[in-house]
Amino acid sequence: MDFAQLIQTVALYALPVLFAITLHEAAHGYAARYFGDKTAWMMGRVTLNPMAHIDPMGTIVMPLLLYFATSGTFLFGYAKPVPVRFGNLRNPKRDMVWVALAGPGANLAQALVWGAAFYVLKMVGVEEIFFTGMCRAGFEFNIALCVFNLLPLPPLDGGRILVGLLPLRQALAFSKIERWGFFIVIALIYMRILDTLWMRPLIALTTWVLQMLLSPLALLAS
Repeated sequence: MDFAQLIQTVALYALPVLFAITLHEAAHGYAARYFGDKTAWMMGRVTLNPMAHIDPMGTIVMPLLLYFATSGTFLFGYAKPVPVRFGNLRNPKRDMVWVALAGPGANLAQALVWGAAFYVLKMVGVEEIFFTGMCRAGFEFNIALCVFNLLPLPPLDGGRILVGLLPLRQALAFSKIERWGFFIVIALIYMRILDTLWMRPLIALTTWVLQMLLSPLALLAS
């Protein structure tokens, strides 16, 4: 990969990635505040200011390393997690589900916005590859971030959701996996189980659903 291609890729993905992770974490904070926990609000983390959410490793280093390691076929990143004290929620077991869903939900909404922007640009005659490429990058990255976070394994959002849905006894037992969650995810990535059995099928399904929702715009732009 030459230097010019790298700069072009970074330029295309920088804004979509920054928005994706910032709004993902901010959505958790807004939802937590709505349901009674003001921890993130008092710490200044319920904000759309990306500087409050950027994690040097997860937001900058990891996406670049993954891009190089996979020759541009896989890109992922994360921000500093928004602190949530689930015991402060009005109904902790129920509300933690909504707080966890808020992040992936924000990514789905952003994917729709980037997808709509792509077709709107085509409708108004903008064919500049940089702008259409950025829209594609935003669409694809937000879907990938949503799907990854819905993996039912603590401390990912999917794990929080599952803990909230399980009966109390099973939920408490399952939540103990959280201390090993990071290592399990790394193992699943290394063995390509995460990519083959979770990411690819669900990304394909989510992409199809969103494309169906965007099909009226696609017809207008054709």
